[in-house]
Amino acid sequence: MIAFRATGTGRSKSAIINQKYMYTFKKEERLCSRRYLDLLFKNGSSFLLYPFRISYLFVDEASSVQAQVVINVPKKRYKRAVDRNLLKRRIREAYRLNKKESFYTQLPTDKGLLLFSIQFVGKEKYEFTFIEKKLLATFKRFKTLVLPNEADQ
Repeated sequence: MIAFRATGTGRSKSAIINQKYMYTFKKEERLCSRRYLDLLFKNGSSFLLYPFRISYLFVDEASSVQAQVVINVPKKRYKRAVDRNLLKRRIREAYRLNKKESFYTQLPTDKGLLLFSIQFVGKEKYEFTFIEKKLLATFKRFKTLVLPNEADQ
């Protein structure tokens, strides 16, 4: 058996751990609670930025995470589960990679836990780069709606 050893990576162990932590999408960050889902869709605000429809609601709840997210692709438009799962995977990956820099940094800490729904309303199966670009635009639009006085900074 041959053992390989990584040498010369130029990174410290703590930098690798921090980078790993930044790009996770843990169970606590997923919105699964039926009570929260009902609250979000009954009392939440929403906006449309094609190909996403975003619903959001702040709740007074102590949590270890800043936001809980649910991603939805409608069965009515995409009959095959393979297509729905592909789109959900791409959206989830775009969210996971960009949440720290583009989303969490703009969330107010005094409003509590954010319940956030990303619903795909597009008619085509888009590539990852398009989905990522549109999700970043969605985060910017969310910032202007939630923090209107700080949007121009």
